[in-house]
Amino acid sequence: MSGAKKQAANIDVRMFEDVPILRRKWQAALRPGEDLARYEDVMLGGLGRLADHMMLLKRDHGAFAVSRTGRYAQKWLGDEGWDVPMEALPPDCATALTEAAGNAIANSRPYLATAHSMRDGMMRTYDVLALPTFSRWGGTLVGAYVNQRGAQYNLLDAIFSTTDDGVIALSTIRDATSSPFDFQIVHHKQAAEKLLNVAERSLQRQRLSTSDHPLGSEAVIAQLKAAVSKNEGYQFEIESDDRSLRLGVTVFADIVSVVISDVTPLKRREASFRLLFDSNPIPMWVLDLETMAFLKVNDAAVQHYGYPRKTFLQMKAHEIWPKDEWASYTCALRNIDKTGQSDRHWRHVKADGGEICVLTYGRRLMVDKREGYLVAVADITERRKAEARIAHMANHDGLTNLANRALHQARLRDALQTSHALGERVAVLCIDLDLFKSVNDSFGHPTGDRLLKEVADRLRSQMRGNDLAARLGGDEFAVMRAADTSPVDASDCAARLISALSAPYEIDGNQIVIGASIGIALSPGDGTSDEELMRNADMALYRAKDDGRGVYRFFEREMDRQAQQRREMESDLRRALANGEFELHYQPVVDIASDTISGFEALLRWRHPDKGMISPAEFIPVAEDIGLIGPLGEWVLREGCNEAVNWPSEVRIAVNLSPVQFRGRNLVQIVISALANSGLPPKRLELEITESVFLAETEANIAILHQLRELGVSISLDDFGTGYSSLSYLRRFPFDKIKIDRSFVKDLAKRTDCVAIVRAISGLGRSLNITTTAEGVETTDQLDWLRAEGCNEVQGFLFSAARPAAEIEQLLLRFGARESRAA
Repeated sequence: MSGAKKQAANIDVRMFEDVPILRRKWQAALRPGEDLARYEDVMLGGLGRLADHMMLLKRDHGAFAVSRTGRYAQKWLGDEGWDVPMEALPPDCATALTEAAGNAIANSRPYLATAHSMRDGMMRTYDVLALPTFSRWGGTLVGAYVNQRGAQYNLLDAIFSTTDDGVIALSTIRDATSSPFDFQIVHHKQAAEKLLNVAERSLQRQRLSTSDHPLGSEAVIAQLKAAVSKNEGYQFEIESDDRSLRLGVTVFADIVSVVISDVTPLKRREASFRLLFDSNPIPMWVLDLETMAFLKVNDAAVQHYGYPRKTFLQMKAHEIWPKDEWASYTCALRNIDKTGQSDRHWRHVKADGGEICVLTYGRRLMVDKREGYLVAVADITERRKAEARIAHMANHDGLTNLANRALHQARLRDALQTSHALGERVAVLCIDLDLFKSVNDSFGHPTGDRLLKEVADRLRSQMRGNDLAARLGGDEFAVMRAADTSPVDASDCAARLISALSAPYEIDGNQIVIGASIGIALSPGDGTSDEELMRNADMALYRAKDDGRGVYRFFEREMDRQAQQRREMESDLRRALANGEFELHYQPVVDIASDTISGFEALLRWRHPDKGMISPAEFIPVAEDIGLIGPLGEWVLREGCNEAVNWPSEVRIAVNLSPVQFRGRNLVQIVISALANSGLPPKRLELEITESVFLAETEANIAILHQLRELGVSISLDDFGTGYSSLSYLRRFPFDKIKIDRSFVKDLAKRTDCVAIVRAISGLGRSLNITTTAEGVETTDQLDWLRAEGCNEVQGFLFSAARPAAEIEQLLLRFGARESRAA
């Protein structure tokens, strides 16, 4: 996929995940009896990549200022400074931030606002989530998260280039009850400035309530608010100086298009009817009120409709209407009031048979002592096409033209309502492409984009009846089967989809093979709402991917139970560090040559007050996902150093580092602080990393490793030999130690390949002057093999399991006694 489209897809997915995560984080930090969560619990630590999207807002004398910003937020604001007042920011950003922060404080709850920004002719929509907090230093602080939602679209091409009228695009501003209360101009045509009689470029980003032109009147704002609330457009007229202006309002969610037309000539037609009628470039005619025959037509009407004047004057109104509208149009025409004005759109047929869409403005008048209609016609065919294009863009994915998430959920809600009334079932199939990331990495994003288009074509070819295929974002798709669907039907559909999507693709001369995993949920058993059904289908999808991919799985209630357990663990983890539930156990590292303890590896343990000991394999991945691994890793480092300073001076401590800790860019300062506070010499601290540290931002991470080594700290490469590029990492950084993975030690006495690998690693260590340590030693046979192959150190159950700090002294004494006996 292209960089911009891939980024938009990633943003969409992240936003879909990030906003609920931040809401839950705020809720989890809310303490009993307090209206607001504390700033330290919400904003300090644990944000991970979300920190780039965060801003800190302070309020002073009722006005907000942006105090701190992440990298993404700085780019959005166009300002990298600190303590920037709102009036110094772009108006679209300032409006959204003020709305979100003000409503969040007013409600004492997180508040999600929407910002619409017109940049370089492209309309972008951003979600702005405000998290109100209070600080122990006093005052209210607001953490604001910003991220782009969905794809951008060219509002300029879609609306403004299709009409010569004055066009203004407005963004709706909502209050704390989510009701519209004001509007901000996000783009406009130059013709609008002339029609409103304002200075050039004075309209851009202006709020209507603060303007002094006719659109800023209370009456006009009230009309616009009503249009947004009802989600429907209409026309009305206003007087501006000596002119009459007609405003045509069209609503696209929170974006409002206002088309301004000067109808002053029509208003003045009584004074100069013949000049207006005959020479007017707008098509006009006069109808007989009783017979609906054309009495007069002007040159513009003759030219626009293509009928010769003589033919036109022999026709009646219904002859330019489509036959299927004759009855309804006749009734509508009879019911038009005395002004002759109609807000409806009319379909007219031209002489060549082509249809156009028009608006009409008319008035009853006497013509040659006969009552008739004077009608002026505005052809809005192109405008309607533009509106249709915008409506399509709002509901479809820009790359694949499949339904997007919004349309999919709306159609799913409708299908569930219908199926509930009929007692039928609706199926949702969530689809994730297997190996798609490899295609992007190997062939590039343009190839990835073409692959996604072909995937969409294959999905469309499999749709039947009322089925709907949608792209949810990235390489995630969904299919809804609205007809009464049995589990067998859903199973057959999933099998067909996997088969169709897994067949080879030919793109630019390359044969590309991917797969698909599918999760299935059926109403009403798996859910009665669109959110519940999608959530459960997504759980089933994760099970399918865990089960090897290329398969489909139905939702089971056990999946929901596991998800609830996961959410419960997240909540417990956030409290565990503050409640002192974590502790360190230490496993000895034994020097083979001297048979003495050369150090201890610090291993984190969680003693849950109700559930007892919880395995690190269960809680460490969760801690990384929720952003807790940073503060947890810092605690381990400080606690381990404080304990190790009490050991004999020749005994070192080894602490494991997570790749997540490198992202914060303050790891070196944390290590310096831990050493300084404990008084532990740097040479006694050993930091263990895995090869995953090298998989992202490699150069930056290597720079951090060099800074740590310059402190005098030792760096060890853990699980050596299990990765893809272990040898290349030894070239990129001079490690002090490599640890032989326990998988090679386990079968050392049984398999010659394990012996060969251990021999090679030990030889490599000797050649590079790197200490080698074998993990998972459980038998004396394994120890003898390792000693024979020249391994330097060992650790495992043969010597001791990881023990609490209170037992360290006893372990040292026991090994000291062994050394004395050996002497």
